[in-house]
Amino acid sequence: MSAPTRLVVGPFNRVEGDLEVHLDIADGAVAAAQVNAPLYRGFERMLDGKDPRDALTIAPRICGICSISQSAAAARALGAAMGLVPTPQGAAMAALIHAVENVSDHLLHFNLFFMPDFTRPAYAGRGWFPRAVARFTAIEGGAQRAAIEARASLMHILGLMAGKWPHTLAIQPGGVTRAPGPREKLRIEITLRAFRRYLEEVVFGGPLEDFVALETVAALSVWGRGDVGLFLEIAADTGLAGLGRGRGRYLSFGAYPVEDRRIYAPGLWQDGAVQPVVDAAIVEDLSHAWMLGETAHPFAAETRPDEAMRAGAYSWCKAPRLAGAPAEVGALARQVVDGHPLARALAAGGGGVLARVAARLLELAHTQLVMEDLARGIDPGARFITQGKIPEVGQGAGLVEAARGALGHWLRIEGGRIASYQIIAPTTWNFSPRDGAGVPGPLEAALVGAPVAAGEDTPVAVQHVVRSFDPCMVCTVH
Repeated sequence: MSAPTRLVVGPFNRVEGDLEVHLDIADGAVAAAQVNAPLYRGFERMLDGKDPRDALTIAPRICGICSISQSAAAARALGAAMGLVPTPQGAAMAALIHAVENVSDHLLHFNLFFMPDFTRPAYAGRGWFPRAVARFTAIEGGAQRAAIEARASLMHILGLMAGKWPHTLAIQPGGVTRAPGPREKLRIEITLRAFRRYLEEVVFGGPLEDFVALETVAALSVWGRGDVGLFLEIAADTGLAGLGRGRGRYLSFGAYPVEDRRIYAPGLWQDGAVQPVVDAAIVEDLSHAWMLGETAHPFAAETRPDEAMRAGAYSWCKAPRLAGAPAEVGALARQVVDGHPLARALAAGGGGVLARVAARLLELAHTQLVMEDLARGIDPGARFITQGKIPEVGQGAGLVEAARGALGHWLRIEGGRIASYQIIAPTTWNFSPRDGAGVPGPLEAALVGAPVAAGEDTPVAVQHVVRSFDPCMVCTVH
């Protein structure tokens, strides 16, 4: 066995924010990895002492591509502290607004972030390469142009219901600020029909219901239609199924809370079964982060940057742990917890690059059906918001699902002001550093074993693994 060599990969292009990955390479593969989020932003400290309602304005500005997810989490946290429950129609419309953003994110990830890596010269000898270049070359690819146009049309729904995107104030603790009338309902339904047509003609090459009905990896592998078919061909040829496997521990807070349930169920998938998520079992470990303080639950935690950047730490990202162990979050986790047979088949053995990307495609198709149901259920005569009072003392957690996975906001109020505001974003879970026991985060673990060819300074396999998690580093460090 050869002595390990150190390789630093970064900064990454097509990633929101700054990311570096430090790799130990031995015998042509990654032996160990350290993931560094090199930018500190401090949104949590900005919120200290503010009026609790300011969180609805400030927190969504953490990110410009998942601002509605941050808005939904902030509204849920404040609503919990107020003891306020959204009206049924308000909750349903908040779910529709949120779903539009998440679907848009899935679409961009596939077309603009993940697939362009297969147009690299390293793949020039593959039979599928000319088709990949024609479809996914940056800026010029036919799939990319079609995706951007379809996404822009879908987001007209946000213009109707949210006023603008990003950084809308439409989602409030008691519901939504805009009550859609019959005209808006019709326009939403027409927009969703057009988006379905694009998905079925271009992305999937067939009915969405047929794709959602797939239950096995074998059935998926012979789909062979649309841009999804090209992806599956590439995945089979490049071994994406076995690349970047995780530990098989998946967390979801549950997506799209409506009147009496969440449309995608919450839970922790571990050892072949779903367990309830115990909020009290979540802690933020600081042992390898440039942060001061103690490992604690978010209600008791703090965000104090270590300006000395002490030795032994290597990231501004904290290490969230659930019941003492890391958890992978994202579309794969959501669909596994929710019980979709294909997702659970893909996740067998720890999932991998194919599993994560295929799960996002599965969720893209399934959430289109969810949005259509929500649109049909709009009742223009119903009440869409209810009011409440900010307490002098209180606390609340807002647990939602962004496109990239589990997002939590934990708010404490004292004297009518924010005493503490803590956020754990999806990429904080997935790109966390090691914890006090030396256990790596999900990406660090998934990178082990990734092949590195001689002379590669930005290994293509490492790129695939990183992008399969779809990092948003500005959310990671808030």
